[in-house]
Amino acid sequence: MAISRNIAASLVVFSLLLLHLTQAEELMSFDGAVAPSPSPQPQTIDCGVACQGRCKLSKRPNLCKRTCGSCCAKCNCVPPGTAGNHEACPCYARLTTRNNIRKCP
Repeated sequence: MAISRNIAASLVVFSLLLLHLTQAEELMSFDGAVAPSPSPQPQTIDCGVACQGRCKLSKRPNLCKRTCGSCCAKCNCVPPGTAGNHEACPCYARLTTRNNIRKCP
């Protein structure tokens, strides 16, 4: 009887481990990066307000707001402050022009 309990316990642990591994594999994307967990309602930021704050000290505020708005629409984030802080929004920092110059202010 003790052996069958050990076997039953081992099967339960094995099945839980197998279930965990299959769920983890489903969360992995094709290139090996972890896919974001699905959220019931995607959160979007107000790009106009975020870019107004980002561009308030710019020498060319209209151009800054236009490019910032384009980047914000693609990435759904804007780094805090008026300059720098690109680590807060990696997608925003990766966008470049044809000349490999950062596109986003």
